[in-house]
Amino acid sequence: MKKTNETPHTFLTERYARAVAYASVLHGAQVRKGTQIAYMSHLLGVSSLVIEAGGDEDLAIAGLLHDAVEDAGGLPRLADVQRRFGDRVANTVLACSDSTDEEWKGAVSYWHRKKAYLDHLENDADADALLVSTADKLHNARAIVTDLERYGAMALDRFNGEPSEVLRYYSECSRIAGKRGVSDTLTVPLKAAVHEIRSEVEARSSQ
Repeated sequence: MKKTNETPHTFLTERYARAVAYASVLHGAQVRKGTQIAYMSHLLGVSSLVIEAGGDEDLAIAGLLHDAVEDAGGLPRLADVQRRFGDRVANTVLACSDSTDEEWKGAVSYWHRKKAYLDHLENDADADALLVSTADKLHNARAIVTDLERYGAMALDRFNGEPSEVLRYYSECSRIAGKRGVSDTLTVPLKAAVHEIRSEVEARSSQ
């Protein structure tokens, strides 16, 4: 086997291990919506996709913690993330959160919340946030496609929004990621997953 002097693009240190442990404390008892699958599988999957797309350790950690503010403590949690892992991780986690207020999140419609987040991605989010957010959307979209294959159209019923809104959201995430130059390691499979979701939604609406 030919040897190479190339070094790995991303080095992970003990700091990453601490982030995995921290995410486990925050999310260890949670499961993915409508399943019995540990939620940590999603966080580890997103972090893995970030690394595959060239993200460094900060962004790999942000992938692990991208739901920490939105689902595990709001702005006080953000301050703790910043203290433990630094400004760049905290800023990326905040930018990947579509809400920091549980009351607001529960009071507005699915599409109102998602549209605000899409506007943020298109106009304000930096390259770090776009990379982590797209990894998140890719992991979610792949899970949706798998569930559609296993359970049929009823897999879309677990979302707060209508199937057409879910499709529109992921379609827009895919469009924005492509427009803003996110790595095709993420955008190509995301586009393919959205195509599969669209086929199912359109088939359901024609029934």
